[in-house]
Amino acid sequence: MVHRTILLLAASLASTGAWAQAAAHADAAPPPATARDALQHASPPLGAGPWTFDTAQQRIRVSVVTADLVRPFGLAFLPSGDMLVTELAGRLRLVHDGRLDPEPIAGVPAVHAMVASGLKDVALHPKFAQTHWVYLIYVKGRADGASTLAIARGRLEQHALKDVKDIFVANAWTNRDADTGARLAFDRQGFLYATLGDRVQLDRVQQTDNHFGKVVRLRDDGSVPPDNPFVGKAGYAPEIYTLGHRNPQGLALNPATGALWSDEHGPQGGDELNVLTAGANYGWPLATFGLDYGGASLTATPVRSGMTSPLLFWVPGIFPSGLAFYTGNPFPAWSGNVFMGSMGRSANGHLLRVIFDEKGQEVGQEPLLTELHQRIRDVRESPDGLLYVVTDEDRGALLKIEPAPDVNQ
Repeated sequence: MVHRTILLLAASLASTGAWAQAAAHADAAPPPATARDALQHASPPLGAGPWTFDTAQQRIRVSVVTADLVRPFGLAFLPSGDMLVTELAGRLRLVHDGRLDPEPIAGVPAVHAMVASGLKDVALHPKFAQTHWVYLIYVKGRADGASTLAIARGRLEQHALKDVKDIFVANAWTNRDADTGARLAFDRQGFLYATLGDRVQLDRVQQTDNHFGKVVRLRDDGSVPPDNPFVGKAGYAPEIYTLGHRNPQGLALNPATGALWSDEHGPQGGDELNVLTAGANYGWPLATFGLDYGGASLTATPVRSGMTSPLLFWVPGIFPSGLAFYTGNPFPAWSGNVFMGSMGRSANGHLLRVIFDEKGQEVGQEPLLTELHQRIRDVRESPDGLLYVVTDEDRGALLKIEPAPDVNQ
């Protein structure tokens, strides 16, 4: 069941030109690379900050931790409060005591870095304090120019990853570099999930013997859990947890239910927020609320029997990215809210707050950081309950969001 169609926020931003066409559809030629890059990186300079903004519940203060990142993608907090940040070009950076270490962490595997491909997300083992395991999902290349997604694991020691090896290599080799997806998350039982985009291979997404447009579920060593939904079923890759995805850009554990939620890009509109259920088919490319580039319908109906519809969808799209549930104390009015990065074109990127009631029904949305006009690539809650985001820019920034001081005190 589709719970609600989200139009109000989209309509308010559409008039400003935020809804420029994005990555290429398999049956439609993309814009020239220069035009596409111009659309993607149209954000103005960030400025030095800090900034104070009003929100629906309280004032917030936004400050720059560092603006010396290059196309950051993923963010993870170490137990110490330090941060690991990935950069698409293949660098893993450390932010220690609020400062970016000038030297990247050594031991990262070689990546296939092309446009939107490269080093993607980073996640820590649930028992990182004992294991020191760090997980990276990245685009892996081979000599003929093809690439696929892979997950590597290594132990973080001092300023290097040791004993690094691929624990999963997707059966999804292609010469297309778009729509990689590539987010990581662990569930309560310690199983690892990864989102794998369709790589613009639409005819292969509904095929079950490959990993195009899938979410996979693995043990922490990359092996297949015996209770995966398709284990032992002929014609199915056993790693598959869900299928029918286009370009899932966010993945997070709902702390209230234990379910994994994911957001993903539609084609032209039809961006989605999904609750992942074992064995479910989310429809792409047979069922979508989005349109083909040029405005033609892609499917006869956006809802199809036997396929799971999104919890929420956006028409026009918002270009969602990283996803997080807020559980901290500094922002009590935000408890249980979902936060999603938005990489809106034409300088309309923002951080989207989605509010749910006690029954899990969406009751409102609030775009934040719109004044900064930055493409927000990832959002994470820190151990002390603050929010941090990274901006997807050539001069990318790590921003801290905290309550603004009370001016009356």
